Amino acid sequence: MNEKIVMVSNDYDLIDGRNAYQSDIKSLTLGEPMLDENKKMQIAAQIWKTGKDGELFLAQELPIHQVFDLMIFLSRTLLYFKEAYRLPLLYDPEKPTVERVGVQGGVLPVEVCVDNQNINEDIKAFAQSLNDLGELVGERKRVLSRILEELELY
Repeated sequence: MNEKIVMVSNDYDLIDGRNAYQSDIKSLTLGEPMLDENKKMQIAAQIWKTGKDGELFLAQELPIHQVFDLMIFLSRTLLYFKEAYRLPLLYDPEKPTVERVGVQGGVLPVEVCVDNQNINEDIKAFAQSLNDLGELVGERKRVLSRILEELELY
């Protein structure tokens, strides 16, 4: 695991949300990509799990820009659901686009998935789940916000 790893967060299993203390995710790392499909990128985030033999193995890897894209997508979704209660269906079927975020000369579209045949039920369940996860997400949002503010100072 240590080859080309620069930053590590061990014992992730102790804070893995509702899986804390029973998670098989043991470490998060940042470093040179290990998977062939990510070799074009300079930095990747890796998730390490423990196998049946007790050895760590690379479970997932994302290029660092995809981690940021996921955070942008998630953050915009969280903002959307703060106000979605104002809409009868929690979305407008005629205007499913929440935002088109400009990134890298293109756009990262954030939209309600109207192709989902059960969207009316699923979006309610999703909104409820976001609400139920409030205590887990709230602390992480505050920490991330503080760190992002610090980054802006430099």
